This record gives sequence, structure tokens and C-alpha cells, in this order.
Amino acid sequence: MKFIDEANISVQAGHGGRGSISFRREKYVPRGGPDGGDGGKGGDVVFEATTRMSTLLDFKYQRRFEAKNGSPGMGKMKNGKAAPDLVIPVPVGTVITDRSSNDVLADMTTDKQRVIIAKSGRGGKGNTFFTTSTRQAPKFSQDGEEGESKEIHLELKLLADVGLIGEPNAGKSTLLNTLTQSNIIAANRLFATLDPSSRRLRFPKDVEVIITDTVGFIQNLPRNLMEAFHATLDELIDADVILHVIDISNPRYKQQKETVEQILKDLKLDTIPTLFVFNKIDRIALDSFDDQWFLTQGIPISATRKETLKPLIDKLESMITLTK
Repeated sequence: MKFIDEANISVQAGHGGRGSISFRREKYVPRGGPDGGDGGKGGDVVFEATTRMSTLLDFKYQRRFEAKNGSPGMGKMKNGKAAPDLVIPVPVGTVITDRSSNDVLADMTTDKQRVIIAKSGRGGKGNTFFTTSTRQAPKFSQDGEEGESKEIHLELKLLADVGLIGEPNAGKSTLLNTLTQSNIIAANRLFATLDPSSRRLRFPKDVEVIITDTVGFIQNLPRNLMEAFHATLDELIDADVILHVIDISNPRYKQQKETVEQILKDLKLDTIPTLFVFNKIDRIALDSFDDQWFLTQGIPISATRKETLKPLIDKLESMITLTK
């Protein structure tokens, strides 16, 4: 399934109801005074975050949302009924942006979080309101205010439960493809992954998590590139587990570990539980590998061979269960 993670929609808050122009008509009261009631308030457009949604697919089929208008005022000092708010559910992780100004209106980060995105108009005043000592029979009332109308961009940030990190060509994207049956670009070259990619991983016990690939870790980049690289790791801030993928067939495997750990420390991500994954074991002879101590610190796999991943999946599932 292709994840729908962006959508453009328009929202219209309800207009306020018009105030009433009315005069009392009572027996034996030849000069009944004004008794027009106020109009009712329109409905606000409210967005509510929910964990029951996982994509923005619903907004592919409906792109226009309108709250109801308030009811007009009536005679006998009866105010119009206020319209109910229009509540639009969106997945947790949705960022709501005003398309005309590019201002972020809301970042929906928690379940049941509510934000008013378009405010409704107030109801107009009835002619009773305009009565004064010198104007005892006003024959006019007030229109209701118009509700706000906005063009909105929705973008779903898939908050990572599991983050994949490692140096370039360690096999992160290949591992993500094999775990989630995806087809993310996985090439044996620098910067094959230019942007974080997220996919859903369902464990045998029906636990589902978001697993996110990241750009390969490189030290000593120019400052502007390093800042851009660090920005790509923002999605890992709330991760429950980090999978540190190391190419065990590379003679520099120890340096890989040290490089990545230093960057994690610099970014204050070193407090997240980390599981070491030693990839490309099919390229070495494990029986003759002279660093058995190193292998005991993590799980050896071959990212291209699904049959080698069961110990990793079992361990990852147990770690995720503990953090939930």
C-alpha cells in the first residue's frame, strides 16, 4: 500500500446568524417595543489528533470541509441556536500549515489534542440591542460575522518507534526493505539515502511500529552539510529503540561503531536504547572470525537474507514491548 502522507484541503467556519428585527404584538399594547433576538454563533473548524488513524487517505476523497452557520435570531427575545463545531480527526503526527502564509498552525503530537483552525463568526445583534432612550423602535439589526476560510496543507510525520542508523553502505535501507517488504532505493554508494524513509513493521504478536531509515553517518563534513545531516535525524528524537547497523565485513567495523556513537552523543540521542546489528555476515567466515567478543554485543545478520532476521525481530519486539 502506498502511504498517503500529504493532502491539501479547504476549511470554512460557520457564519454567525443574523439578528432579528421584531416588535411585540400583544393585545392591549398598542405600541409594542422591539423584541428581536440575537443570531447564534457559527461552528468552529476543529482538528483533533487520534491514534485510530494512520494515514491521510481519507482526505484524498474529501477536500472541502464546512461547519454549519448559526441560526438567525427570532422575535420574543429568542436568540438563534449556535451551530456545533466541525471536528476533523487527523493522525497523531500531522502538521497543519496555512497554504497562503506557510505558517504552521498546529503540530498534532498527542492523542485527543484539539486545535481550532478556523474560527466561526459571532451572531448579529437583534434590534432589541439597539434600543436607546432616543431610539425606542429601531428597525434594523446586525448581520452575523463571517467565519474564517482557509486553505490548509496537511503533512503526516511518521514518528519513528525504531530508528535505523549507521555509516553509508552499512545496509540500513536493505534491512528496512527486507523487514517491511518495501522497495526503498538501496545502492552501494554514498548518499544513496538522501531523506529519512519510514515504513510500518508488524511483529508476529500483532504489534506494529514505525521504523525509519536515516542518512548515512559521516564525520568531518563541511558545517552546512553537517547541519543539514543533523536535521534529518529529528525524527529519531522520540524513538523507543535505535538499530545501529554495522558492516561487519568492513575492516573498519570498530571505527564505524565509534563514529556513530560519537555523533549520537553530540546530538543527545545516546540515551535511547540501542541494539547493535552486525550486517553482511555472509561475507565472512564466522567460525574463524577473531573478534567473537564483538559479535556477542549484538545480533549478526545478512540483510539480504530474510531467514537470518528472526533473532533480530524477536529481540526488537521484546525491546519495543518493554518501552510501550
